[in-house]
Amino acid sequence: MKRFKEENQEELEFCPSAHHPSAPAHESFDISTTVDPSYVIALIRKLLPSDVKIGEKDALGSDELDKGPKTKGLEFHAVNLSENGGEVEAVAAAPNFGEVDNTKAVDDELQHHHDKHQGVMVGEETWEECGCILWDLAASEDHAEFMVQNLILEVLLATLVVSQSSRITEISLGIIGNLACHETPRKQIASTNGLVKVIVDQLFLDDVPCLCEACRSITLCLQGGEGVVCAEALQDEQILSRILWIADNALNLQLIEKSVGLLLASLESRKEVADILLPPLMKLGLSGLLINLFASEMSILTGERTSERYAVLELILRTIEALSVIDEYSEQICLNKELFQLLNELIKLPDKIEVANLCVTAAVLIANILTDATDLASDLSQDPTFLQGIFDIYPLASGDMEAQSALWSIIARLLSQVQESEMSPSDLHLFVAMFATKVDLIEDELLDHQLDDVEHESSATCGTKVNARRIALKRIFDILTQWKSLEDDKKKVSKGENYINEEDVDNLLNCCHKTWGSCTMDHS
Repeated sequence: MKRFKEENQEELEFCPSAHHPSAPAHESFDISTTVDPSYVIALIRKLLPSDVKIGEKDALGSDELDKGPKTKGLEFHAVNLSENGGEVEAVAAAPNFGEVDNTKAVDDELQHHHDKHQGVMVGEETWEECGCILWDLAASEDHAEFMVQNLILEVLLATLVVSQSSRITEISLGIIGNLACHETPRKQIASTNGLVKVIVDQLFLDDVPCLCEACRSITLCLQGGEGVVCAEALQDEQILSRILWIADNALNLQLIEKSVGLLLASLESRKEVADILLPPLMKLGLSGLLINLFASEMSILTGERTSERYAVLELILRTIEALSVIDEYSEQICLNKELFQLLNELIKLPDKIEVANLCVTAAVLIANILTDATDLASDLSQDPTFLQGIFDIYPLASGDMEAQSALWSIIARLLSQVQESEMSPSDLHLFVAMFATKVDLIEDELLDHQLDDVEHESSATCGTKVNARRIALKRIFDILTQWKSLEDDKKKVSKGENYINEEDVDNLLNCCHKTWGSCTMDHS
């Protein structure tokens, strides 16, 4: 068995003697790690609250340390601490109250004794150090599963029940959050009696770090098949109102991100989870809250861009997008004029590279809205700057087939509303000038996807994209042809911002004709 380093011996007060024989093979720890399993167990023992009673056996006692995680049935009882009777003390160092002189040593010891017998958690500094180590170790799946096997969830449950320290509560929730990143421990969290409810109860604290970790833990617990357990613990309107209140009133960026992330998880998890949580959330004003948050973040974005806020804004947009595809509630999103105006402003932002993900998400959301609110396409078709913004976003969606499909869908819908034969030469010129600046993008798109269209036409996503792109390019071809038919004196414009290079127009027409020959057959 491995020895601890010297500093660990002093800190944990646990050091197996060298003459002790190794455990039999069938009783050895089954874990592949460079961290001594006994060290992990010793850390868990450090977290035990002082007022904990174990059933018939000391499940984390020294008798079991050499045998591995075999003891079951750990029960916690709020009792006064005594030296015997099957009860377990947390193996903790004396509390660290800072720099003190010898005259206070007796008083400190009396205070330590008093706190211990009153059931108050002592040795907070030592607890924090051990807890942070376990928090880090829980990021590893092997360590996480081993910790769960050795009753860390029961220890953390007891800790959360009695904790009067915000820092200890934060660390406990942080460990649970890391454990919930892994499937097996996440299932064990859901099945540990009372644990999910206690985690949810932490949402009523006023400490920002604790709220962040509580939201993160709940978000992770909503995933997978066991998410229903967490959803049922959240469904009370008082709890859901508290989550919405946190998201609406938080000033801390991380807390906004975690609370909105929790709302997003409620929509994107399994259908059973959404069925439980979405009706009461909508009744409590979820859609209005999200649009208000979007408006607030947009006012900051258009005033002075702060990169730290991009992640929050993207989460808000993703949550609105998730809501927009749910049939029962999409109308509340699609018919909201304030939302549509905000999205319009985002699409038209200059220097989109810095906010690329935001713009792509906004474009997907607009595509969803136009599917239900088809009348909006007519107004947008009269706004060349909006169409310019959509074309500008396309290169930013490279590799995202769903986003590219959404962009082509928008372009096709807007251009289908354009009546080029009835447009004035000046309006026609604006559209052609825009297409001419995008000739390279359009040509590259056609060349890159010729084979994809043939090979993947049966795919629903690819088929939709192909159809939308075909319609869009047909309409581009028609508009360019209409412009070409104008008398030369009506096409002449000074070489300025909207100057059109006819060679670019010819190249684009030829490219459309060559790649989509069928586009010209219907042209009148």
